[in-house]
Amino acid sequence: MKKTIQDYELKNKRVLIRVDFNVPIKNNQIINDNRIRMSVPTIQYAIEQGAKVILLSHLGRIKTEEDQQKYDLKPVAIHLGNLLGQEVIFVEETRGKRLENAIENLQSGQVLLIQNTRYEDLMDEKESTNHPELGAYWASLGDIFINDAFGTCHRSHASNVGIATHLPSGIGILIHKELEAFTPILENPKHPFTIILGGAKVSDKIEVIENLICKADYILIGGGMAYTFLKASGIAIGKSLVDEEHLDFCKQIIQQYPDKIILPIDSINAEDIDGIAIERFISDFKPNEIGLDIGSNTIKLFSQYLKESQTILWNGPVGMFEKSNFAKGTKALCELLKENSGVKVVGGGDTASAVIQFGYSESMTHISTGGGASLELLEGKKLPGIEIINEK
Repeated sequence: MKKTIQDYELKNKRVLIRVDFNVPIKNNQIINDNRIRMSVPTIQYAIEQGAKVILLSHLGRIKTEEDQQKYDLKPVAIHLGNLLGQEVIFVEETRGKRLENAIENLQSGQVLLIQNTRYEDLMDEKESTNHPELGAYWASLGDIFINDAFGTCHRSHASNVGIATHLPSGIGILIHKELEAFTPILENPKHPFTIILGGAKVSDKIEVIENLICKADYILIGGGMAYTFLKASGIAIGKSLVDEEHLDFCKQIIQQYPDKIILPIDSINAEDIDGIAIERFISDFKPNEIGLDIGSNTIKLFSQYLKESQTILWNGPVGMFEKSNFAKGTKALCELLKENSGVKVVGGGDTASAVIQFGYSESMTHISTGGGASLELLEGKKLPGIEIINEK
């Protein structure tokens, strides 16, 4: 079991906390602050314990100097200060005397945010390649390291693994919550255990299927990946998205687990993503149509499995929910999960965005903040950002 922030005496200590402030920003305005809000309990705990709080986060990918202007963390510092009800000191640099002096002058209970860690990627990707000199430098700025950025735990970066290599370390409240939600699913889920898989590509979900097919009672498949499974079943699916490289995998899984793999029986189609939506049974696909959502009969079919489920894991929207014409299926699943009294865990990324956007976040047991990290956890992989943390 990993140490947590509660396992350390924080008073007057310089506590480095890796958070995930990788949020969408437009015209210096934060479009969705969910990740910032989710980090607040750990930051607030450190403040209350009298720590000198030093925050590190990335934002976007830095390839050019224009990216540096685009992905400046200053708007996040202002927004976080409003959430905390106190000033967040912002240092516009990732290293150097100005940063070191600001930390030296930091008082207990104060919060400081360092500029975007990926500014260090501009020249030679020192952050993303976990350059040992950079990790050691950032570690020198603190006494204790706390990782609370679940969304980056599947990456070995200087700002997580690099720092943790040199300091006493623990996980924050958010990561602890993530592990508490996923561990029962991976180790001993209550049955019936139903998985909903969506999204575009089969390749993104192969290892999840392979890792969980024996644990799950049913896997309901929607989204773009459903059409690859349907084609593998011998069904003509028009111009729908197909992951040609993995047709054989789909065929094999369907043949091996015919009672577990549940595919759509109808579909919302159009000639293009801006076209007129029409519902058709899978057998009635037209050659010029693209499948873009599950149909009403598929929703009824899926509901039969979801109503009886004690554990539900959902990773991937079942339609192109960004377009109102193709959001019905994803919204309907949100409603079905709301009515279910069991454990309901939503993977991060687009699935989390859809659930939050449609107003169902309070109906879920847990919504993950990490798309790639939650996916790798479900694949049975070890996450380097967590593995490096000290054991109790």
